[in-house]
Amino acid sequence: MSRKKIPRSKGASAPATNGPRPARPGTVRPGSEAPPNGPPQSGRPSLGGGGDFYDVAFKVMLVGDSGVGKTCLLVRFKDGAFLAGTFISTVGIDFRNKILDVDGMKVKLQMWDTAGQERFRSVTHAYYRDAHALLLLYDVTNKASFDNIQDWLSEIQEHAQRNVVLMLLGNKVDSSHEREVKREDGEKLAKEYGLPFMETSAKTGLNVDLAFTAIAKELKQRTTKTPNEPRFRLHDYVEREGRGGSCCRL
Repeated sequence: MSRKKIPRSKGASAPATNGPRPARPGTVRPGSEAPPNGPPQSGRPSLGGGGDFYDVAFKVMLVGDSGVGKTCLLVRFKDGAFLAGTFISTVGIDFRNKILDVDGMKVKLQMWDTAGQERFRSVTHAYYRDAHALLLLYDVTNKASFDNIQDWLSEIQEHAQRNVVLMLLGNKVDSSHEREVKREDGEKLAKEYGLPFMETSAKTGLNVDLAFTAIAKELKQRTTKTPNEPRFRLHDYVEREGRGGSCCRL
C-alpha cells in the first residue's frame, strides 16, 4: 500500500472505466442478485420480492483494513445480531439491503462490504466510482488499522466520486481494556480531513444505527431537498445524537 499524503480537500472525480451498463433511473432488474449501479433508484419494489417498497436507493460501502469489524457492523445494523466469537473475512465484495423510514420517506441502503486485504484492493476500487457514501473504519484496538486510514483516504480520493459522503468510524470500543487508539486521536484525524466521526461497537450496538441513519438522512436530503427546506448538517447531527456514547471515552 502506498504512503502518499493527500491534500486536505475533496477528492477528484473517478476516471471513467469499463464496466456494466448502469441501470436506468427508476428500474430494478427482476431476479437480480446484485443491486444496479448508477444514480439513486426511486419508487420501486425492494429486491428479493418481499413486498417492501422504497422511494429512493443509495449505494453505501464499508472500507478499511481486514479485521476492523466491517462485516460485524453490517450484520448488527441489518439483522440486529452480533457474530460472537466469529472472525469473518470477506472475499472480494458482499452486500446487504435494508430499508429505513427517513422523515416519511422509504430509503433503501445497498450496503457493500469490502475486503480489506491487499490482494482484493483492485476489486474494491472498481466499486468506488458509483458509491454515494463510504464508511471508513478502523479498529480502536489495532493502531496499524488507524495508521492506514490516510492510505484509504488516498485511494478514495483517486477512485470515488468528488461529492461522495464520508464518515470515519472507530470500531470495537467495547474492548476498552485492549484500546490502542484514543478517541481524541480519531477526533483529531477526522477534523483534519473534515469528516464526521463516531466510535462504534458491533458487539453492543453503540452508534451503529446512528451511523447508517445519519448517512441515509444526508443522502436523502441531497436528492429531495426543496429550496425552502433547512439544510441537514451531517456533522452537527452526528455530534448531537452521538453524545450518548460518551461513556466509551478513554
